[in-house]
Amino acid sequence: MSNEPNRKITLPSNGGMFQDLAKRVKLIFRLLADSRVSPLVKILPIGSAVYMLFPDIAPGPVDDAAIIWLSTYLFVELCPPNVVAEHMEAIEGKPAISAQPQQSTAPIQEEDIIEGEYREDTEESK
Repeated sequence: MSNEPNRKITLPSNGGMFQDLAKRVKLIFRLLADSRVSPLVKILPIGSAVYMLFPDIAPGPVDDAAIIWLSTYLFVELCPPNVVAEHMEAIEGKPAISAQPQQSTAPIQEEDIIEGEYREDTEESK
């Protein structure tokens, strides 16, 4: 994991605090429903929801909010970045990047080349 570049995912802030919170909640629900996200990672927000129902583990409301925030933040950070980006684009109404054709970055090998001639059929040749 130390070989990976910094994967910090932050939500753009173009609205108010409540709009950003609503986007974050939508993102979490979409990621929970996505089969590409590991079930072990899905334990984080589910565990924080259970903690919200039974908050007797740590005293004080600040601790409760911190635990819920930390678990949801870690959940989004541990999800695959391409899946998070795809869902964020869908929430914000942007066209999906994954819908664009992927270009191969592999170099062309000699055995990949097929030699041939191009001939255009015209009315005269029929």
